[in-house]
Amino acid sequence: MFHPLRVSEVERLTDDSVTVTFAVPPELNETFRHTPGQHVALRRVVNGEEIRRTYSICTPAGERPVLRVGIRLVEGGEFSTYALKELAVGDTVDVMEPTGRFRLEPRAGHFVAIVGGSGITPVLSIASTLLARQPDARFCLIRSDRTVASTMFLEEVADLKDRHPDRFQLVTVVSREEQQTGLPSGRLDEERLAGLLPALLPVESVDGWFLCGPLGLVMGAERALRALGVPRKVIHQEIFHIDDGAPGVTTPARTAAASAAPGGSKLTATLDGRSGSWPVQDGDSLLETVLRSRADAPYACKGGVCGTCRAFLVSGEVRMDRNYALEPEETEAGYVLACQSHPATAEVELDFDR
Repeated sequence: MFHPLRVSEVERLTDDSVTVTFAVPPELNETFRHTPGQHVALRRVVNGEEIRRTYSICTPAGERPVLRVGIRLVEGGEFSTYALKELAVGDTVDVMEPTGRFRLEPRAGHFVAIVGGSGITPVLSIASTLLARQPDARFCLIRSDRTVASTMFLEEVADLKDRHPDRFQLVTVVSREEQQTGLPSGRLDEERLAGLLPALLPVESVDGWFLCGPLGLVMGAERALRALGVPRKVIHQEIFHIDDGAPGVTTPARTAAASAAPGGSKLTATLDGRSGSWPVQDGDSLLETVLRSRADAPYACKGGVCGTCRAFLVSGEVRMDRNYALEPEETEAGYVLACQSHPATAEVELDFDR
């Protein structure tokens, strides 16, 4: 559900990024209380067309939620261009309540994040909350960007280092300029991480890995970790940018061999306690089918990235085009992305409430 919130601050971070802070009224404090690492969907209507985008919350979790998101300009991006060039204090934006499973509840342990570009945004919330609330936790941030000047949240990360010098480790790699840290410049790819990580920390004793940023960095980091013997269950990932034509990610067993159902299909879906059934038009996703009758169906990116349209597959089989949002254990448990799912049986049932 979306709520109109007033913009209380727009702060320029770099030439191509800003933070936007929203004023949350007291009656919505519980609605917008977030877990570190979550994101919100923002919505605006331009010439009758609805535009939705998801952006991660960068502030630590607190008793009174401070809703602040980081936005980096994307070439051709309608919402990011609007945010950087037009959005001003006093404007109103429709904001959906926080969601997402790229998160960490504060607990003792050793945690590491590998991020690229704006992938720092949710990790800043995770690290700052963890270190403030859990004195027995340690956090290592390995971040990559083009240049120092293009790096988001430089001051906030430096402040974390100053406040927690013994528990917060920072490694910065830039790809387009020389560094003073002793590390060579260049991309943080699979080969480089495979050599860097064992030299930095005891890989086998890390309790959780958090990978966030462009598809190439996240996939390369995951492959490097798996090659180093890190179990998949302690690797968490969130992808921020995917090139057109990028391959999909493994789909759940119930969908792996599925193809389109002959002769059309019927979809039954439950949303906010109400159920309905509709025919699925040829080529339509299950989300598109639901949206024709239920405009309140949850979605944001429609690209298989944000996970907002996650639903439980109650019965039937589906084919998912792409999945960059669901963890393997979620797909194995029966969850699918409605925006990427097409029916492979005559009848399919989804539950958005589970």
